[in-house]
Amino acid sequence: MNGISKTTPLRDLALIVCSRLKEDGIDAVLTGGAVVSLYTENQYESFDLDFISFSSISEISESLSKLGFKRTKGRYYTHPKTEYFVEFPSAPVMVGNKPLKKFNEISTETGYLKLLTPTQCVMDRLAAFYYWNDLQSLEQAILVANSHEIEFKEIEEWSDNEGMMKKYGIFRKKSGNSV
Repeated sequence: MNGISKTTPLRDLALIVCSRLKEDGIDAVLTGGAVVSLYTENQYESFDLDFISFSSISEISESLSKLGFKRTKGRYYTHPKTEYFVEFPSAPVMVGNKPLKKFNEISTETGYLKLLTPTQCVMDRLAAFYYWNDLQSLEQAILVANSHEIEFKEIEEWSDNEGMMKKYGIFRKKSGNSV
């Protein structure tokens, strides 16, 4: 059914879902742990796809139903042929207090995907560390930072604006990229 099966990898599922949404005129950006999974080739494994969109839940539901997804509660969707679920956190796309506007885009034979850049992904994970002391998110930020080119200056400036330079220092030290 639309390429979705029990063996569909997270990356392919993200491409299929984002393509379907785009075909129906819905702009959506993949965020959260699934982006970490993609950028680290599953060194961290996420079991959900967090897409952020300004479209209404009814528009999203109609689009995802064409792939066989069912809305279970709130902004969550499940599919009978995959263990992954899809969620739609509230818009806009932000890291801490910073709205994001430019994203990565991937096009393959499987489909299209709009997602956070590696730098934005690190910032997204650091926001959870900064505001909720989530150490798993810190580890995820480090995984992405150590496997991709990251704009440390942008992250440093953002961290300063968030009032989180002490925690930024922890990130830099643990990632092996000391200031």
